[in-house]
Amino acid sequence: MGARARAILPLALVIGVLSFLWTELALNFTFHWVTVQDEVLAGLGVPENFHLILPTAFISWGLFFAAGGDNAAFGKVAIAALFGCAAAFITMPLAFKTADIPDFWGIALWVGVFAFILVAILIAGDWYYVAGTFPCFAAVFLWWIATGLDGWVPDTVSGANQNGDAVVQGLTAGTPVGTGAALGLISTPWQWVAISTFVTLIAGCILGLISAKAAAALTPKPRSAEA
Repeated sequence: MGARARAILPLALVIGVLSFLWTELALNFTFHWVTVQDEVLAGLGVPENFHLILPTAFISWGLFFAAGGDNAAFGKVAIAALFGCAAAFITMPLAFKTADIPDFWGIALWVGVFAFILVAILIAGDWYYVAGTFPCFAAVFLWWIATGLDGWVPDTVSGANQNGDAVVQGLTAGTPVGTGAALGLISTPWQWVAISTFVTLIAGCILGLISAKAAAALTPKPRSAEA
């Protein structure tokens, strides 16, 4: 086995095992252990407001290695997750209060404003990892869209809009807060979208740190040169 393979295979093995464990944990947590209603679809429950978002952890896990794969990288990505999720937490209510269905310009406006702010924070110093902040910022919006853009659609939509165009009646009337525009199985209030994303991003940082430490322990040490 070549030196390159001996260096890479322990890390690949550790990441494979951790990926299995994380997937098992996240999906069971979200659809079996912490649910609002059981036996909704083929034995799956409706996720509670807070849940673990399976793919989101892989974002911060990858960022951890992109940032250096060490203790310092853990801190940089954790701070990036905090700034990115905090910015998205502020952006969402501003966005849907500025312009609601069917206009997206309110979302676009505030995303642009906070994207500018997140980059401008670089002025504060190199401790700020903007390359990690942007994916974390985007991860919140990814889940907000996936769960129905809660808050952007009014609680009750009926009658006609200001232009006289007919609007589907009862789109969200009578449904729980957080149902979203699509009335899908996974529906989350916008506040919990940001909180769940942040916690899951931190979980990805922890997975990255564990994988780096475990791989280092399993990687064969180079033999000392013979006299």
